[in-house]
Amino acid sequence: MENMINNTFIDFLIKAKKSTYANSTIEKVKSSRVGSSDYHYEEKIDNKKYIYHDTYFGGTKFMGEEVVYCDSNKPVWGMNYYGVTFDDTLGEEAMDNALRPALMKVGEDKSVIPVRGISQFENNRYVYTFKTTGTIENFDGTEQIYKDNNLIYELHCSGGLIK
Repeated sequence: MENMINNTFIDFLIKAKKSTYANSTIEKVKSSRVGSSDYHYEEKIDNKKYIYHDTYFGGTKFMGEEVVYCDSNKPVWGMNYYGVTFDDTLGEEAMDNALRPALMKVGEDKSVIPVRGISQFENNRYVYTFKTTGTIENFDGTEQIYKDNNLIYELHCSGGLIK
């Protein structure tokens, strides 16, 4: 378990994130709990089955968790998150212009842990930022979106190894 986090794991996590919520063409899977929205990705790598599951509740105010399983039904890594869109009229507009494009760049910026997006992304008057502390084994992060220099969205996340 201690050497669970390696390049294979990181590459899988990045691919899973780009193959679920961040990718606007991917469809949700059946809800795992009442009222949840869920995404699922799995891949066999080096004879091990990796499974990624993201489940969240809400829309402009939401909470959720991501979990990775490796070769069993036992979770090995996870992340919890809570986000708020301060201007409800910009919900989907902000997601389509800033959040999803920034999340599709996960792993491209080595200055932040590859658990959300890159440290900064700008598009159509939106500015996305993401800051982390710690390591992928034990971290905290804050994601923000500004429109015309006004904070319109903020997410806090934390996670790491599960044992």
